[in-house]
Amino acid sequence: QVGWYNAVLQPAFHLPYPDDTLAFVVLSTPSMFDKALKPFVNKERLKIIRDPVDQCVSHHLSRVKEKFPDQKVDVIFDYEILPSRKPKFLAQTAAHVAGAAFYYQRKDVKLDPWGKKKIYGVCIHPKYGGWFAIRGLLVFPDIQVPFLEQRAPVDCVSTEGKRIELLDQFNFHWQDGRYRDIIEVKERYSEEQKAYFATPPAERFRLLGLTQ
Repeated sequence: QVGWYNAVLQPAFHLPYPDDTLAFVVLSTPSMFDKALKPFVNKERLKIIRDPVDQCVSHHLSRVKEKFPDQKVDVIFDYEILPSRKPKFLAQTAAHVAGAAFYYQRKDVKLDPWGKKKIYGVCIHPKYGGWFAIRGLLVFPDIQVPFLEQRAPVDCVSTEGKRIELLDQFNFHWQDGRYRDIIEVKERYSEEQKAYFATPPAERFRLLGLTQ
């Protein structure tokens, strides 16, 4: 329910729907690279003019919309921002309230070791650890689900020590990706996919065989 999301945020970030409106958080798993992105690039090679991943996600979510011709479906992407420069939705908060992934934040650590440092939170998935991404939100404005039961996300980084390690690695060593393996994972990015996301965005076109 949209209301679960709005309840934990300041009004400036609220989604403009009634509380019991149905919404889905869309995640991409490690296999997205081979199963969705590469086929999309091969097929749409000449039409790719901006970020290939964003265009791929947009393509697939527009196909989801087509499956519901009688319903209004609002799609909000993780990269969209408002005129105020605020994001259209806070992806990690949405994933947490939907029960998809646990959003670990500074407040989840009792003995805070960081003093005045700015510490950002990070979502961890019980199956994929940090090897996944939150891509968007599908909102069905005309569907109300007042009896939908909220499920808590799986708290898979449950010890104080591990949470400190996770937030340390994510905030100060995120480039090496160690935070993604804070738990035992079932699947992670392939070497090719790691190389793709480690490459500056402007140079990624070349890796996919695209000219800019």
